Amino acid sequence: MYGLLIGLGIFASVLLVFVILAQNSKGGGLSSQFGGSGASNIMGVKKTGDLLERLTWGFIVVIILVALGTNLVSPSGNASDDILDRVKTQQPAAQPSFPAPANQQGDTTK
Repeated sequence: MYGLLIGLGIFASVLLVFVILAQNSKGGGLSSQFGGSGASNIMGVKKTGDLLERLTWGFIVVIILVALGTNLVSPSGNASDDILDRVKTQQPAAQPSFPAPANQQGDTTK
C-alpha cells in the first residue's frame, strides 16, 4: 500500500509539472500552442484555461492527500520517534582539543 501511494504521488507530481508547463502566464496557454484559432474553435481559450486551472488544483489536492496518506500507512510506524530515540541514546561526540597558546612573555605591546 505504501509503495502504491508513493507511485501515485510521483505520477501526480509529473502530471502537475506538465499541466503547469502547458499554461502560459500571459493568457495564451494551451490554445496558442495548437495553431491559435483551430484550437479555440474546439474548446475556446477561456475553457482551456479553466480546464488547466482545475487540473492544477486537482493534482495539488491529490499530492497533499497522498502525502498525508503515506504518513498514516508508513511501514515503520512513527519514524520520527525512532530517530529521536536514537539521538538520545548516542554518546556525545568528543570535543576536539586544541593546544594551549604559548606563553608570550616577550610581547610588550600590551
